[in-house]
Amino acid sequence: MNLSQLPASTVFLYCIVAAAILIYLPFLLVGYARVQVGYDIAAPRAMFDKLPPYAQRATWAHQNSFEAFMIFAAAALMAYVTGVNSNLAVSAAIAFVIARFLYSVFYVTNIPIARSLMFAVGSLCSGTLFVLSLLQNH
Repeated sequence: MNLSQLPASTVFLYCIVAAAILIYLPFLLVGYARVQVGYDIAAPRAMFDKLPPYAQRATWAHQNSFEAFMIFAAAALMAYVTGVNSNLAVSAAIAFVIARFLYSVFYVTNIPIARSLMFAVGSLCSGTLFVLSLLQNH
């Protein structure tokens, strides 16, 4: 499926779904690490200090993904509701999903400068959708 051939409104909705799924991608590594250290169902959060560093970073990536998702979902829904229909908006929505995927990869693999860059790109994408929505509604 070529996203550029879909209506912008459809791309926004697909990107919201993809971003929601990406929230849980790093948590798969956390689950794996929990099994490795011996999962304690009575105190799952107490296990954090026992997790290997990559799983601790995956936990942080997972938590940050919730925060970034709320902003992006609001921005993409604003673009959807206001009828934004531009290549820039579609590109921003798709770039957000790619940046957030790479954000998690860079966080887990401990590449802070790349992680920070992907955070900035994702934030810029959300901001772009907000601005385009406001301009559309002007």
